[in-house]
Parts: sequence; C-alpha cells; structure tokens
Amino acid sequence: MTQSVISAPAPAADRRRALPALGVAMLGFFVVALDAQVVNVALPDIRGDFGGGLSGLQWVVTIYTLMFSALLMFAGTLADRVGASRAYGAGMTLFLLASAACGLAPTLPVLIGARLLQGIGAALITPPSLALIRETYDDPIRRARAIALWAMGGSVAAAAGPVVGGALAEFDWRLIFFLNLPVGAAALLLLTKVARSPRRSSPFDWVGQIAAVFALGAVTFAVIEGARFGYGNPLILGAVTVALAAGVVFVRAQRRGAHPMVPPSMLRAPVVRVTLMVAFMSMAAFYGVVFVQSLYFQQERAASPLTTGLLFLPMTALVAVLNPVVVRVAERFGRILPIIAGQLTMVVGLVLLAAMHLDAPLWLVSVAMVPVGVGGSFTVPPVTALLLDAVPSEAAGTASGVLNTARQMGGSLGVAVFGAVLATAPSFQQGLSIDLLVAAGLLAATAAATLRWHRR
Repeated sequence: MTQSVISAPAPAADRRRALPALGVAMLGFFVVALDAQVVNVALPDIRGDFGGGLSGLQWVVTIYTLMFSALLMFAGTLADRVGASRAYGAGMTLFLLASAACGLAPTLPVLIGARLLQGIGAALITPPSLALIRETYDDPIRRARAIALWAMGGSVAAAAGPVVGGALAEFDWRLIFFLNLPVGAAALLLLTKVARSPRRSSPFDWVGQIAAVFALGAVTFAVIEGARFGYGNPLILGAVTVALAAGVVFVRAQRRGAHPMVPPSMLRAPVVRVTLMVAFMSMAAFYGVVFVQSLYFQQERAASPLTTGLLFLPMTALVAVLNPVVVRVAERFGRILPIIAGQLTMVVGLVLLAAMHLDAPLWLVSVAMVPVGVGGSFTVPPVTALLLDAVPSEAAGTASGVLNTARQMGGSLGVAVFGAVLATAPSFQQGLSIDLLVAAGLLAATAAATLRWHRR
C-alpha cells in the first residue's frame, strides 16, 4: 500500500523532467528551420544595401543549407561521442554568435561567411535535438508524440518564416537574424535543466567527411559562379575538377574505410536509392521555387517584403497543417500512393506557375504555388517511413542522416541551379519558365521511377 502511494507520482515527475529536453529540442529545430526560409524575402533589401549580383544572393541562401547538409552526418557522430547535450550547447552557441554576426555584417562577404557559420551551428543542433528526445522518452508512444511536437516546431517555423521575415524586413532586414537571439538564449537556459547526456565511442570518418565538404562546395561554386564567369572559365573548370576528385575520394572512403559515413550496402537496396532520389528532387524544387518566387514578387512585381511573405502563407501554412493528415493517408492507402501523388501534385503547381503571365494577379500566383507546397508535404513522411522500414533497426540512425543530407543537398543545389538559369537567361520571365518546367520534368521522371520500382 505504502509502496504504491510512493511510486504513483513518478510518471508526473518524469514528465516534468522531460519537458525541458522537449523544449530544448523544439526550440532548436524551430530556429534551424526558420533561418532556412526567413532570409528569402529579405534578399532584395540585402542587395539594396550591399550591391552585388544574383550570385551573391544565391550564396546568402545556399551556403547555409550547404554546410547544414554537408555536416549532418558528422554532427550525429559528434553527438554520440561527446554527448547530445554538449553537442547541442556548442551548436546553439555557434548559431547565436553567427546570427549576431549576420545582423551586424558590414559587407556581403562578411554576411556570407557568417551564414556559413550559421549552417555549421544548425548542423550541430539538429541531430542532438532528436537524440535528446530519444534519451528522455523511454516509452515508444510518448517518444512518438514528442517527435511529432519536435517536427511541428519546424513546420511552424517554415510556415511563419516568410511572413515574419517580410514583416521584419519592412523595418530592417538585419532584424531577421537578431530574432534568433532570444529564442536561442531561451534554449540554452532550458538546456541547463536537462541531464548531461552519456558519451559513446563513435569513430569519425574524417576522410569521407572532408571529401564530402569539398565535393559539395566545389560543385555549388561551379554552378553559381559559372553563370557569372562562364562555364568554360578555367576557375570553373578547376572547381569541377575538385568536385570530381573529392567525389572519387568520398566513394573510395565509403567502400574501403573502417567506419564509413554511408555504408555501401545500404545504397545497394533499390528502395533506398528511390527514396533518396525523391527526397533530393522534392526539396530542390521546393527551395528553388521559394528562391525565385521571392525575387519575382519583389523584383518584377514591386511587392513589399511583408506582402511577399503573405503571398507565401497559403503554401507554407498548408504544409504545416497537412503533416498529420499525410500520416493517416499513408496508413490507409499505403506509402507509395502519397509519394507518387505528392510528386505529381508538385508537377501541376510548377506547370501552372510556368504558364502564368508576368502581370498575372498576385493572388492567382499565390494560389498556383499551393500545389508545390502541398505536394512536397505529401512526400516527406511516407518517404521517411519507407526508408526506415527498408533498413535494419541498428542502421536507422544512419539512414535518417543520409535521408536528411539528401534533402538538404537538394535544397542547396536547387537554389544554385535555379539562380544560375535566371542569371544566364535572356529575361527573368524566360529563366523562371525554364526553371519551373525543367523541375516539373525531373519530378515527373522521379514519380515514374517510383512507380516502376513499386511494380517490380
């Protein structure tokens, strides 16, 4: 009798101890997702202050997602090695210092350098934030609910990012970076109430990691700067050579290394290759559309930053609202249907946007963007579940890291390629149409590949 009375409050006490860890994880993912979106609507104001061409604006967006994608796998290993709470604290501290540097940047190169550091900090925040949830919640049901709340933080940030960025840019674009400071400070304060994470022996794949950074950086440089210098320029050809050499080194490190970042056996499964392809292309199209439509609204249609943010709201808000709906659809109809339907819905939106006249009503353009966001939201949860079902449980962490890396790589290269086409096209409208139609064609091809794999 006495024993039951003493043990009864334990679950409530456990919940109270778990709340700081959940809050830390949600706040971390919130600022990481926010900074991937919030800067787009401020790009014309940044160019107004600093000058520079389209390539400079591409670097402001791309360098963040580039470093984020290149270091995700490293950050996961680091979180295991030094403990998730320590890795998170280091990442958030770096992220906040870089955010302050972005807000105080006197020149465009300094801003781009600070965004690079922001991307490194974001990579160090994301895997530890999920690891904190895994460590805190032993019960699978409560852990699943916590992960859903963690994901909701990112969805809210993605939906609010363009509007918040637009509203702050009406006063000063630098405020979009200072916004991170109180949120990050609250996360670090909560972190002091979280138990120290255990350390584990997790070896680094140094050769593979360094090769990956050089390969991704060089190919991004070639795509962006090739539009300015010409793709036959020796500097661009040198970057392509570096990218190819680094790619070869990376592949050899994965095949022969003792501790590869991406085990080659994982990539031999057709389902893994299909899911990575879908994740890459969906994010390339989504991030590319957000980048070029931000320029279209403000540069070609003279919309204010706040108006631009509001024009994005129907697309981004529906992404946040539909996340739980997608899970239920996949449970009822299977995972392949929403994946294929999502890709084809994105194709419809891209074609509609490409067919718009330059002077089409802004509300109509905003409506045409909705299928792009809705289609993308329908691919993410079932693709993740499909991949995790296809690998052994002990490889789930690695598979998740590979999937997220593919998604962020798609976002980085999507912005790079979309911007390069705009820079080399005879007019903005022609470049925009080429971007949208090529992305639609590639997404249709990935949908066909998904269906073909499913039938086999």
